[in-house]
Amino acid sequence: MKTKLFIFIYLFIFLSQLIMANKVEKVLFPVKDDPTVSFRVWFKVGSQNDPEGKEGLAYITAKMITEASTRNNSYEKILEKLYPIASSYSEKVDKEMTVIYGRTHKDNLDEFYKLFVEAILSPAFNEDDFKRIKTNAINYIQNDLRYSNDEELGKAALYGFVFEGTPYSHLTNGTIESLNNMTLDDVRGFYERYYNRFNFVIGLGGGYDEKLVDRLEKDLSALGDLRSQSPAKPNVQPIQGYNFLMIEKDADATAISFGFPVNILRNDEDFVALWVFNSWFGEHRNQSSHLYQVIREKRGLNYGDYSYIETFLNGGQRNMPEPNNPRRQQIFEVWIRPVQNQHRHFALRAALRELKKVVDNGMTNEDFELTKKFLYSYCLNYAQTTMDKLGYQIDSKFYGVNDQGNYIHYFRNKLNLLKLEDVNRAIKKYIQYDNIKFAIVTKNAEEFKEELVNNVPSPITYTSEVDESVLKEDSEIQVFPLNIDREKIKIVKVDEMFQK
Repeated sequence: MKTKLFIFIYLFIFLSQLIMANKVEKVLFPVKDDPTVSFRVWFKVGSQNDPEGKEGLAYITAKMITEASTRNNSYEKILEKLYPIASSYSEKVDKEMTVIYGRTHKDNLDEFYKLFVEAILSPAFNEDDFKRIKTNAINYIQNDLRYSNDEELGKAALYGFVFEGTPYSHLTNGTIESLNNMTLDDVRGFYERYYNRFNFVIGLGGGYDEKLVDRLEKDLSALGDLRSQSPAKPNVQPIQGYNFLMIEKDADATAISFGFPVNILRNDEDFVALWVFNSWFGEHRNQSSHLYQVIREKRGLNYGDYSYIETFLNGGQRNMPEPNNPRRQQIFEVWIRPVQNQHRHFALRAALRELKKVVDNGMTNEDFELTKKFLYSYCLNYAQTTMDKLGYQIDSKFYGVNDQGNYIHYFRNKLNLLKLEDVNRAIKKYIQYDNIKFAIVTKNAEEFKEELVNNVPSPITYTSEVDESVLKEDSEIQVFPLNIDREKIKIVKVDEMFQK
């Protein structure tokens, strides 16, 4: 009798585990009155999974799903079918996550759904599509990133520099050499390995019904059975002192980015407290933030100056943070938009001086209260659409944040509970100014290197009258000591960047 009971219990546990192992994870954000339906299918794969020498494979594979033919339709035919129903689908590839997303009106749901699911389940892996997508990726690096957008060039260089030696270090798009070496068989193999039925999470938002959830789960369960694993969290090497990567380019202005890894994620108790500091110090596109006031408003050196406590991609095009680039290792970053070359040394000193002041002294109660009040309203802009709100909920699942299905509501509740001492304690714990990596796109890099190493004063002149208090502060900024080791400055020509 005991033996039969033991066998029954064993079989029950085994079957329960089997059912749980095959259970499809879901992130659902229903909005009853929304006439549209938003899809975000998260595959647990990203550029960190790129094989060595095939960097960019995750990116190209996702493009071969969303911007290429299926076994039933050419890419041209797909676009013809999507146009009259005003619908589309695309991809979002980052270090740890790939999301295939799309949106349509409920009236066009059936027609859109067939195309969307077919793209995921039945990519044709056509040679012509592959050549087109790969060529576009190479052209982006060679022509756009290197020569048309110094701001994104500097930011991309910083990420590679900070995460050097880890799976985070290379461009999501890949390198010139890896893209040239990539084959269609590489794409097929990557798809088979990572686009499997054990490796995705369904995300649905808007005015859908339960039948759609069941239908999508059933259809995507037709993906392959090959299981896959993700790499361990990046093991970032500690930064010692100030380290510079200077990109030599014949440019009229200098783009500056600097930062360091921070061990804080959205599920940490201190996260919202640190976000308050960051909002005050350098909220993206916020003209009232501190760095903006010091460098742009008082002195007119550039268009803006911002800071971030987690990855912020496409900052030149976006006003608000983009969902679905969550990472297990984040970065504190300062972005100084291009300044005239003669002002580069002064602007760098000014930013570091302000960072040192807030780390040493903390925020004032007045600044804290104003920022807290501002952020309570402003954070509503982070996710204005159903699609964005669904994206935030997917990120919450990644981080393990128990936000009751609404991250912005959760964020505001945490914000209400904050006190000044919480913020200043978080600043002391996570932010520092002694060990930093810098990525700088500039002309005459050797000249700048000598100025930095020798702590040459960097006086600034103005073409119009400025307040006496600004001039007094300038006299301190221009001699602010940086203490930089010559051996820790590396100069690279722009056409060598992202080559291999």
